[in-house]
Amino acid sequence: MSPSRLRRTVPSIAVVSLTLAAALTAPVRAHVQYVTPGGDAVDAIGFLLATLAEPLNAALLGGGVAAGTVGLLAYLRIRPARHDVLRLRELLAGYRDLLPWLLRLSVGLPLVGAGFAGYLFTPLFTPSPATFVRLVGITIGFLLLFGFGTRLVAATGLVVYGWALTQSPDLLLAFEYVPGFLAIALVGGGRPSADQVIARMAADERTLYSRIDPFYRRVAVPFVERVDSYREYVPLVLRAGMGLAFVYLGIVQKLVNPGDSLAVVAKYDLTAVVPVDPALWVVGAGVVEAAVGVALLAGLFVRLFSGVAFLLLTTTLFGLPDDPVVAHISMFGLVSALLVTGAGPVSFDAWVAREVPDAVPDPLEESAGAAD
Repeated sequence: MSPSRLRRTVPSIAVVSLTLAAALTAPVRAHVQYVTPGGDAVDAIGFLLATLAEPLNAALLGGGVAAGTVGLLAYLRIRPARHDVLRLRELLAGYRDLLPWLLRLSVGLPLVGAGFAGYLFTPLFTPSPATFVRLVGITIGFLLLFGFGTRLVAATGLVVYGWALTQSPDLLLAFEYVPGFLAIALVGGGRPSADQVIARMAADERTLYSRIDPFYRRVAVPFVERVDSYREYVPLVLRAGMGLAFVYLGIVQKLVNPGDSLAVVAKYDLTAVVPVDPALWVVGAGVVEAAVGVALLAGLFVRLFSGVAFLLLTTTLFGLPDDPVVAHISMFGLVSALLVTGAGPVSFDAWVAREVPDAVPDPLEESAGAAD
C-alpha cells in the first residue's frame, strides 16, 4: 500500500478499531480489579443521571468542561506565549533521534517485569505453563532493551499479544502494547542498539564482518527501504492506540462500571483528597480520561493532552500503594513518546498547521535509514 493510499485509509481503520474495541469490552474486568475485587453492580445510566441531577455535581462537571473548551478556543484565537510554545516544541523534537530507544524501553521494561512476575502483558492474564510465560516475556523484553533483531522481535511480540487476546479479553487492559509494537517495527532499533552496531559493521566494506554477514544487504537494507516511507505515521499509530486505551479506561472502566470504581474511591478514601461526592469522582475521572483519549485520536493539542495523560497516570497509579505500577510503564513511555513526536499526519494539529504557518507540528524525523 502506498503512503498516499494509507493516508486515505487510516481514518477508516481507526474508526473500525474503536468500534471493535467497544464491542469487545463488555465482558472485560475493569482496571480496578488490580487493587480491589470490585464493587456492587450499579446501573450505569441511572448512576450517571443521578450524579448529574445533583446541582453541585452538575455545576462542577459542566463548569470544568466549559472552562476547558473555552480555554482551548481562546488559545487558538489569541495564542499567547507563542515563542515559548515554539521553543518548547523545538526542544522536545530534539529528542527524536532517541525515539526508538524510548519506545524499546517503554515496551521492553514492563515485559521483563511481567516475565519475572509470571504474567503476560497484564497481571490479570497468567496462562500455563508458568515457565513458558516467563521465558516469552523476559526474552522479548530483553531483546527489545538490547535492540537486537528489533523489528522481528516487535512483530513477534505483536503476534503473541494477538494470541493472548484470543485467550482472554483482559488483554484489552494492555492495549497500549499494540501501538508500541507497531511503532517499534516501523522505527527499528535506532541508537543506541545492537542493531545499529551490527549494521554499521556490515556496511563498512573494510571489516571482515561485512564479508560474512548474510543478512544486511540481502534482507535488512531492502526491508528498511520498503518501510521507510511509512515512518511518518509513527505519531499517528501511537496516538490512535493510546487514544483507544484512554477512551476504554474512561468509558468502560469508569462510566460503564461505576460500582467497581466507587469501590476504589472508598478503599483509598479519595474524597479526603478532594472533598466531593464519590459519584463525581467516578464520573469526573471517566470524562477526563475519555476526553484525553478523544483528543489523542483526533490529534488535538497532542503534546498538551499527552502531558495531561502523564499527569493522570502519575496521580492515579502511583497514588495507589498496592497497584502493580510496573504493568503501566508502557503507558508512561508511550505518552512520553507523543511529547516528542507531536500529532503527526491526519490530525487536527496538522490541519491547524496549514492555517497558521508557525503552528506547524514537528514531523517525525526519518533518521534511521539503512543503519537501523
